[in-house]
Amino acid sequence: MLSLQLLLVTVLSTFATRTYAQLSGRVGPTTTRDSKRSTICNVLNYKGVANKTADIGPAIQSAFAACKNGGTVYVPPGDYGMSTWVSLSGGQNWAFQLDGIIYRTGSQSGNMIYIEKSKNFEFYSSTSKGAVQGYGYETHKDDVAGKYGARIMRFTQVQDFSIHDIALVDAPQFHLTLDRCMNGEAYNMVIRGGNEGGLDGIDVSGSNMWIHDIEVSNRDECITIKNASRDMLIEQIYCNYLGLDIDISHITYDKIYTVNSNQMFMIKSNGGNGTVRDCTFSNFIGHKNAYTLNIDAHWTQLKLQPGNGVLYQDLNFTNWKGSCSDGSRRAPINVICPDAQPCHGITISDFAVWTESGSREFYKCSSSFGSGGCLRGGQAYSSYAVSTVTVTATPAGWSAPTMAADLTDLPLTTSINIPTIGTSFFPGATPYSKLLGS
Repeated sequence: MLSLQLLLVTVLSTFATRTYAQLSGRVGPTTTRDSKRSTICNVLNYKGVANKTADIGPAIQSAFAACKNGGTVYVPPGDYGMSTWVSLSGGQNWAFQLDGIIYRTGSQSGNMIYIEKSKNFEFYSSTSKGAVQGYGYETHKDDVAGKYGARIMRFTQVQDFSIHDIALVDAPQFHLTLDRCMNGEAYNMVIRGGNEGGLDGIDVSGSNMWIHDIEVSNRDECITIKNASRDMLIEQIYCNYLGLDIDISHITYDKIYTVNSNQMFMIKSNGGNGTVRDCTFSNFIGHKNAYTLNIDAHWTQLKLQPGNGVLYQDLNFTNWKGSCSDGSRRAPINVICPDAQPCHGITISDFAVWTESGSREFYKCSSSFGSGGCLRGGQAYSSYAVSTVTVTATPAGWSAPTMAADLTDLPLTTSINIPTIGTSFFPGATPYSKLLGS
């Protein structure tokens, strides 16, 4: 997740001291952006046309064939239609520079831009104005249950890479999937999707990833870690109007801001086996979210899997502030663990979240052990039924700052405008890397 060693030399010493415990090594491309620009494959030289009614897909595919082993596929400023999806497989020491805006015109499913098995790779906009407009509302406006279209972008088994300074807007399905990737960095991005489930911002699996300084605005999952994953640092994330799915360990979420979301944070499972362990979730600010800290090992929207349940162990939640929408309806602390596999080593500290509605809230725990909230102490980890703690006093220090770009709604039946990338993604925090277009 970080093109740090060669491309972000100015923050090298800071990164090395701050993230050594979370990441297992360096992240990002192994050679500089300029070295990849020694050969430029401009899509306009491969029969590409800057026109919304044209199809830029074949030109991108041809440019990649010419530059996949040491060059830059370049989409200049302008508007481009795309009806042919591209599969860019096997490149190394290359970059994709998107300074224009690609508009979906095709209707097939799959992935608009699919990159697999690439090494030493960078996807970026030099102006911070490059974008992909998925026009997902055209798929969702008829309100047909389960009707989805293409994902905007998917990386599979890509290593030593970065993606940054890009906007992904209104995906027919997921926006960005990083599947079994390693040594990667994603940053300085804005993702906006419609008011519906199944439109995830970023889904990620793999190892040694740094994801930071990103705004995700949708009605589903913001940044979701999936099986199998380890050694990931997620920080300075702005979840604006909106999840871990079983070998998951050594994950850190830090400086996460969430507003008007269904789930501020959730770990979900239903049966199965394996572990989620040794993870830290610190410095969360939320406002008007339905669920706040939600661990649910009986999540019925997932198909029940055979097994005793996932073991949640040694998870630390510290310094959570702000509000939930209705704390008597949906407990801001909800820790429901498997009866046959009680969770333990859970720590909840400095938790001050108050309800926007009413004058009381509840904490709910089941088969969960540790300290804080409604967790039980001791080391006899036997199952117990749901127990509640009633909170009637406003917790000290719950008030927290807001962000200027907070949204209250996102359309599902009309187009979502392409936004500019912000200059802050957590109250009072400066992004680790400046926008290239600044």
